[in-house]
Amino acid sequence: MIELLELNKNFDDIKAVNHVSLSILDSEVFGLVGTNGAGKSTLLRIISGVVKPDNGVVCVDNRPVYDNPDVKKDIFFISDDQYFLPNSTPEEMADYFEGVYEGFDKLKFFKLCSGFGLDTKRRISSFSKGMKKQVAILLGICSGTKYLLCDETFDGLDPVVRQAVKSIMAGEMADRGLTPVIASHNLRELEDICDHIGLLHQGGVILSEDLGDMKLKMQKVQCVFANDEDADKVLNGMEVLIHETRGRLHTITMRGEREDVERAFKMGNPVFFEVLPLSLEEIFISETEVVGYDIKKFILQ
Repeated sequence: MIELLELNKNFDDIKAVNHVSLSILDSEVFGLVGTNGAGKSTLLRIISGVVKPDNGVVCVDNRPVYDNPDVKKDIFFISDDQYFLPNSTPEEMADYFEGVYEGFDKLKFFKLCSGFGLDTKRRISSFSKGMKKQVAILLGICSGTKYLLCDETFDGLDPVVRQAVKSIMAGEMADRGLTPVIASHNLRELEDICDHIGLLHQGGVILSEDLGDMKLKMQKVQCVFANDEDADKVLNGMEVLIHETRGRLHTITMRGEREDVERAFKMGNPVFFEVLPLSLEEIFISETEVVGYDIKKFILQ
């Protein structure tokens, strides 16, 4: 388990991380969402022990991470700006990481490189941006660490490779309890893989919730009422987060269990209604507007 308590990190006048407290549970995919400059990369570097926080505590399995080599053996950090040894090949990078991480699986690395069409004897400097990212991801997966910290991991990968990487991560989670922490500016990219989502803005955490719980406790309804009185009857006493109308069509996002919402609408005898699935983006828009933020201004589509 990774625990962050009141972390702060400033770079001159810039508050990169501002009073961040989070708990990242084992064997779950934690998605860290925010625009460029929100503090995602700095936070991952603090968790990995690369950067020392100005204040606060980071513990990995109840052990402080900074300046602690024993803890760092359990963490692999994949930076958005990958670094490889000068003029190295994937094979040489595998040799290097085999000496750093006791659990590095070189045979698996070669097998995965072959599956991705990566020549392990070719110099990485000649690879495309997407190929370099693939090498970094495969090195991280094969390191055998308990925690894999990924900064914009899927950015620049084509859809087929993205799905392949997600499938490999899911397999590692099932086989050995891998815990991926994935930072991204794209909500849609994380929706089909994350168990828990944390939203960063200007270095602080706006929300941190279980994705399944968020989807269960929030409903989106499209409906048509016979008159305004019927609409008031249905919505009175319900916790409405967003209510939009286009002509007679109402689109309403509200808190509540699906069964309770359906029961309330049926009692109001609407001309038409249906409960629609909510995307992760819609959930966050609703949640952040409640706490006073207009997420549409700072979350990239």
